[in-house]
Amino acid sequence: MRRLATSLALLLAACGPADAESASSRSAASDPNEMCAEHGVLESVCTLCNPALVPVFRAQGDFCEEHGLPESVCPICHPEAGGRPAEAVGGDGAPADGTRVRLASQELADRAGISVVRAILAPEHGEIVATARVTYDPSLVARINPRSPGVVRAIHADIGDRVEPGDELVTVASAEVGAAGTRVSAARSRLEVAEANLERAGRLEGVVSQRDRLRAQQERDDARAELASLRASLGVVGRTRGSEYTLTAPIAGVVTRRAATIGTFVSGDGVLFVIADASRVWVELQIPEDQLVGVAPGQPVIATMDALGERAFEGSLHYLAPEIDPHTRTALGRVRLENPDGALRANMFGQARVRVPRADAAVIVPRDAVQRARGATLVFVREAPELFEARRVEVVDRPADAERVEVRGRIRPGDEVVVDGAFLLRTETVSDSIGAGCCEGEE
Repeated sequence: MRRLATSLALLLAACGPADAESASSRSAASDPNEMCAEHGVLESVCTLCNPALVPVFRAQGDFCEEHGLPESVCPICHPEAGGRPAEAVGGDGAPADGTRVRLASQELADRAGISVVRAILAPEHGEIVATARVTYDPSLVARINPRSPGVVRAIHADIGDRVEPGDELVTVASAEVGAAGTRVSAARSRLEVAEANLERAGRLEGVVSQRDRLRAQQERDDARAELASLRASLGVVGRTRGSEYTLTAPIAGVVTRRAATIGTFVSGDGVLFVIADASRVWVELQIPEDQLVGVAPGQPVIATMDALGERAFEGSLHYLAPEIDPHTRTALGRVRLENPDGALRANMFGQARVRVPRADAAVIVPRDAVQRARGATLVFVREAPELFEARRVEVVDRPADAERVEVRGRIRPGDEVVVDGAFLLRTETVSDSIGAGCCEGEE
């Protein structure tokens, strides 16, 4: 590679006179950053104030004939440049945006193995990549705790068992349940007595006063209400038999936790069983704060899990938190996913890609077309068979695929970007690189 680069440098077209003339013109200004107030460009490159510079910029193909100023800094044609060459703005020692490398001929470019491909427009939608974690859908998780303090007498289900609604889980002996059962029996007896008294009062109509009949009816109603209340209270406990009650599964699912053991005293604040239905799960996303612009509920999401290889799960963003986690500087997002085969398991980790509308224009180029030079990121564009221009770009933090990347800058769809041989061109733009010294630079 060193020999090829050195050979390439020896065959480059000489550009020393133009460089010397440019250096002479730059010294004309005492301050290299001084602006020409009249024409809106740097004084050192103002061809209206320094006509001797015109042939230099014309030779470089960087002259606006209409306005008489260098094309790259013309404030009318390129107001975004602010009248300053890219190197004057950056001042970082890296090749300036617009630096040109001219080869002696197209034949030399072919011998150097230089090849180009056309840049293409990036899709209208981009992707935000976020860390993903699978969790249970809270609406499909049941935590069963004791309804009344007591001692565990029997266990009917264990971890991993598949249960259906109504299946028995655990039986608990409780003194409170026994007392409640006694109160129910007493209330039932009072109701039977009250109903008998009311029936007798009805048979003795004309003998029993109206007041006595109304009192008998009131007693019957009170006894009936008391019995219904006691039965309802006892019904909340579960299935009862004497002083024991049995807890049952409220939903279908798999037992994922069992804390109950026979002979253990349990109270109302402990969880005895956890049942989870994993047929539908949530995928929680940690979306970085600086990538939230454009993210909204309803956008398509594709999730992949580290343990499941390339298998992808498609859904949409169901929820986006209105707050930022102060520790991770991320916002929580949730995606509901159907999980009929149970492949997604709680606490799996992976990545999720949220499809968002693009707020910026970007193009796609091959990875090999992107070069680094002293901290600057460059892509070389072929302007003529033997002329190449280095253009500074920003690599967008969302790769198009394994072989291509998205970039922003002065690269347009259809531009011919250098792939093979880009490294050799890069060496010609850095003063202390192999074979450097014969390139055309924008002043």
